[in-house]
Amino acid sequence: MTGRGNTRNASVELWREYLGNRARRLRDGRFLVHGRRAITRALDCRWPLETLVYRLGAPEPPDWVRQLLETSGVPGVGLVPEVMVELAEPGEAVPELVAVAATRRPELEEFAPGAPGDPVPVVVVDRPASAIRLGALVRSAVAFGAGGIIVTGSGVDHYDPQSVRASDGALFAIPVLRASGPAQVAAFRDRQRARGIATRIVGSDDHGGLALDDAEFDGGTVLVLGDDSASLTPAWRQVCDELVCIPTDGTLGSPSAAAVALYEISRQRRALR
Repeated sequence: MTGRGNTRNASVELWREYLGNRARRLRDGRFLVHGRRAITRALDCRWPLETLVYRLGAPEPPDWVRQLLETSGVPGVGLVPEVMVELAEPGEAVPELVAVAATRRPELEEFAPGAPGDPVPVVVVDRPASAIRLGALVRSAVAFGAGGIIVTGSGVDHYDPQSVRASDGALFAIPVLRASGPAQVAAFRDRQRARGIATRIVGSDDHGGLALDDAEFDGGTVLVLGDDSASLTPAWRQVCDELVCIPTDGTLGSPSAAAVALYEISRQRRALR
């Protein structure tokens, strides 16, 4: 353990703001990570962690906390439970360990996933309203081998603690980029084509288009999803090279729609190989 403390101080007040203050997270370039799986995944992915904040007092920290504090190389700060609880997510008990992490803001203009002959899908989610749904979508994208996620328009921050938790650590394994809207995504598609990757923008829209399993995904795919809506906006429909629908008896949210569509893309890619 590389450091100890037990009282509220300026750092604690600042860390607490990262829980619910998006502007402060953006300004400082920092956010909080809760939970064993997410913190371990961040370390495995060599994500820049600045501090490991752990609970002092009885009962003693579990073995996994002591191991991370001793082997991660990240400075540790101990807080008594009545202070540590201020860093808990809403409705959660006193956390055993919380990581303070630096944000990453990759530029879409420099984003170049995949290679000619080995394209990877990219997921676009438009104006996400729910941090939990966004985190779940990130988890689905990583599970099915997406090369990145582009968040467009106004919407929740993927560094919101609820999004980080819902991603189950997948956030640290994939680039998440921001774009203002369809024009920037269309420009990304064109750059991919210039690299020799035949890339199409495919919109998921329950109000039109081919059934998902009738579409062909034999190149690079930029999959566009509304956050929790059955249809895309007219601006998105204009830039899409193709529209597909997922035949259901209802409307899927973006995490489920992403999982279904990415599975079909990965299935077709396996068949081609």
